[in-house]
Amino acid sequence: MDLPLHDPLFWARYTFAYEDEDRVGELADQIEDVDLDDDDEDVEGAEVVFDVGGGCRLVLDVALELDHHELGLIVPGLATPASLGWDDMAQWHPHALRWSELDLICRAVDPEPGPALALLCRFAAVFEDDDVDAAAAAVDAAYASLRPAGWTGYWPSAAEWLERNDLRGQAVTWHTDGQGRHWARQRDWNQEKDFYSIRQGPDKFPHDELRTLLEAARR
Repeated sequence: MDLPLHDPLFWARYTFAYEDEDRVGELADQIEDVDLDDDDEDVEGAEVVFDVGGGCRLVLDVALELDHHELGLIVPGLATPASLGWDDMAQWHPHALRWSELDLICRAVDPEPGPALALLCRFAAVFEDDDVDAAAAAVDAAYASLRPAGWTGYWPSAAEWLERNDLRGQAVTWHTDGQGRHWARQRDWNQEKDFYSIRQGPDKFPHDELRTLLEAARR
């Protein structure tokens, strides 16, 4: 894993917290905007692979300079990653996984909360039937495992994660076709938070591939 996971500057940028100078404090002065012109297409990024087992992997593409991060998956028979969702500051669709799914996947990667959960929680939302206190405790433990000793400045937290990803009371209902495909829709868009996801129907989302990956994680 090539990401500087113990660096406050990385997390301030990865979580988009740097947009709020009051939140990140002195770190705001250390983050420079990238001026991309039409001829500058070579933006440095990083690919992080999480091996779930059985030839199944989650693939996270991190592009800090673009403020764009995409999550995909690979299962046997799939040559290139299928997109689960992405997060940016333009047309974001980060709500790819339910908390229970992310928790299962991350436990398959590492029994204890750590880098996988810290990086991937942005792609999971919580709903009415989730144990949100347990989820928040796990996310905080994951972030705490990476925090430098003695650092008292900005560091991500479960409270910050829930600000964006707590969709309880937001009129989101889950559906299934009885074949292992699960998707959600927001009945009323006039809510405090919107459900931004490509997982809003039986199509246009790698349902079968996700089911294969989840089965591998259970094993």
